[in-house]
Amino acid sequence: MKILVLNGPNLGRLGTRQPEVYGSTTYAELADICRQVEPEADVRQTDDEATMIGWLHEAADSGTPVVLNPGAWTHYSYALRDAASLAPVVIEVHLSQTAAREEFRHTSVISPIAKATITGLGVEGYRAALRALQAD
Repeated sequence: MKILVLNGPNLGRLGTRQPEVYGSTTYAELADICRQVEPEADVRQTDDEATMIGWLHEAADSGTPVVLNPGAWTHYSYALRDAASLAPVVIEVHLSQTAAREEFRHTSVISPIAKATITGLGVEGYRAALRALQAD
């Protein structure tokens, strides 16, 4: 089953960026984990919001479900929210428990349009999201 796994800003730095918050798994390892769960998973990362919006439009046009870790865009990007709302199914994933972090991270503009939000499970959150989409 084709699933887009879309990762936002700074997630390409996994493994070296604040491992005490995000864990020691590298981005390449995360992509491999996703493909182990779903071999047809198309795992992508960008630091460019326009690129992410284009990928969400691609998902909408092709009817492809999305696992989305919007990174910092989670908290303020209504453009990303609008694009994500067009996709057939979105499961929002965050490696860290955002509600236990800084106040500005407590609000997600993506959660209201997502089928589910998984936070604080590290890379296990991606596994859970992919399995949930496979079960649909």
